[in-house]
Amino acid sequence: MQLLLIHSDFIEFEAKRPTKLAEEIDESAKRGRLDEALCAFIAVEKFDEDDSDAVIAEGAKQIAEVAGQVNSRRIMLYPYAHLSSSLSTPATAVKILKGMEEHLSRDFEVMRAPFGWYKAFTISCKGHPLSELSRSIKLGEGEVVSEALKSEAKAVSYWKILDLDGRLVDADGFDFQGHPNLQKFANYEISKARAVDRIPPHVELMRRLEMVDYEPGSDSGNMRYYPKGRLVKSLLETLVLEKAEDMGAMEVETPIMYDMEHPTLKKYLDRFPARQYQIDSDKRKLFLRFAACFGQFLMSHDMSISYKSLPLKMFEITRYSFRREQRGELVGIRRLRAFTMPDMHTLSRDMQSAMEEFRKQYLASIDVLKEVGLEVDDYEVAIRFTRDFYQENREFIESLVDIVKKPVLIEMWDERFFYFVLKFEFNFVDTMDKASALSTVQIDVENAERYDINYIDESGSRRRPILLHCSPSGAIERVMYAILEKSARLSEEGRLPMLETWLSPTQVRIIPVAERHQERALEVAGILGFRTDIDDRDETVGKKIRDAGREWVPYVAVIGDEELHSGQLTVTVRSESTPKSPAKRVMSVDDLKERLAAETRGKPWRRLPLAMRLSERPRFI
Repeated sequence: MQLLLIHSDFIEFEAKRPTKLAEEIDESAKRGRLDEALCAFIAVEKFDEDDSDAVIAEGAKQIAEVAGQVNSRRIMLYPYAHLSSSLSTPATAVKILKGMEEHLSRDFEVMRAPFGWYKAFTISCKGHPLSELSRSIKLGEGEVVSEALKSEAKAVSYWKILDLDGRLVDADGFDFQGHPNLQKFANYEISKARAVDRIPPHVELMRRLEMVDYEPGSDSGNMRYYPKGRLVKSLLETLVLEKAEDMGAMEVETPIMYDMEHPTLKKYLDRFPARQYQIDSDKRKLFLRFAACFGQFLMSHDMSISYKSLPLKMFEITRYSFRREQRGELVGIRRLRAFTMPDMHTLSRDMQSAMEEFRKQYLASIDVLKEVGLEVDDYEVAIRFTRDFYQENREFIESLVDIVKKPVLIEMWDERFFYFVLKFEFNFVDTMDKASALSTVQIDVENAERYDINYIDESGSRRRPILLHCSPSGAIERVMYAILEKSARLSEEGRLPMLETWLSPTQVRIIPVAERHQERALEVAGILGFRTDIDDRDETVGKKIRDAGREWVPYVAVIGDEELHSGQLTVTVRSESTPKSPAKRVMSVDDLKERLAAETRGKPWRRLPLAMRLSERPRFI
């Protein structure tokens, strides 16, 4: 399908005479006009015939996203064969156009121009930067569209806010005063406007800090990580792995590709709302995983499990998982096609024990985000469930709200479309008012049966466990994005951005004033340990200090004649500084070492990712 989207002051048409392919219409449908409308000129193409339902869902989604961006509540659907030379049959085109009309009419005022008629039309384009856009929808070109994704597009959601008093209020009737981020999050979720129309701040930061960059030699959404970025990513991976092990999880490793025709996997693919990469090998069709579910569930099927082992947890950090996200949604590291997903699955004895585990993993996810520098106020909570589950477990769901001590967004369905009955996500809302899911836990009531997973109870009988899917942090790249976006927000508020000390690629930078101070700088670096480097470049001290600030170095120690004679260090402490007032402290080497130890105690550690001397380092950007 090809789309040409014009935001108009008005669009009007008149059907003059039918072609041999014309659909039958009433006299009243031969003319139409919409003011302040998004006009979607549409060409339905040959390969859209393979899965017309998926094309309807995706086409309606993309039109709705653009309508949300230009703040239009009226949509004109206009068949326009001239956008493609590979057109579908008339029957398919009419089916898809009618399907999109029905889908979009739930949320918009929609008018559809008739198919197969010679028409005259007049349109007035508004002329702003988003008033003329094009979209190309090519389902089937290297991606698999699941039944769940189609169901998600068709599902009717009831959007509510659950407040601290246990009241379930319609989202459009809730007073968001004091909760501006929750309002932004609710608007984002309800509008489903996922496409990004400008470059978010974290992109400039990830490049300036020489952490991450685009890789033009790969598919979109696949990134390159420079030494500093790889260090941060590795530390985050280790933190989440250790948290999972603290929760009793066993680390495993599973393949990254699976057989599409495997009967169990094929059924599960259709239950997960994601688009997949497909590859051909030795006359078999394979798909690249989007999480560790497949491998861990197949492993569970082959295991002998006693009730004494429950709850049983398996964990893997998938480097990588793959999803064919839409191109317009790919920007920076917010949404990727290849990403690192910490994935834990729990086998629980029954629903009661599953809910107990859900609560523990909810709390553990809060702890993980806090350790990387994201407090509860930095993200919004979404809880999703069926109406029946809520009615049966209302107190449990309300207790989740009590934990975060703020209202949460609720999505509720009359019937279950997916494999889970309960799910939460912690969602970071960035400076562009886009939300991105971080931590999540889901209670799965389907896949134990689908994968024939059993445990043996006290009587020797085989029982089905209840499964939980948990990512304590969400994708590692998504965590990095949230940290950088929060830093950008701090800058806008007049505060100094920084990483947690344990995450900082350089934890201490020593700046010798002159060459005669370099020996002492090397001595201090040796005593300190940690990730300490030395700026021995032939630059002024002022420039070296500014450069350390641009790299967000937590501690910058200058060594001149006075420090050489006293044995003390003059240290700028970033966490205590402001943009206009650096906090300088005189301290001994041992005092600085003890301060670093206190700030990094219990956290993962890796050595300096680059040469100690800055003069020996390459530049990556």
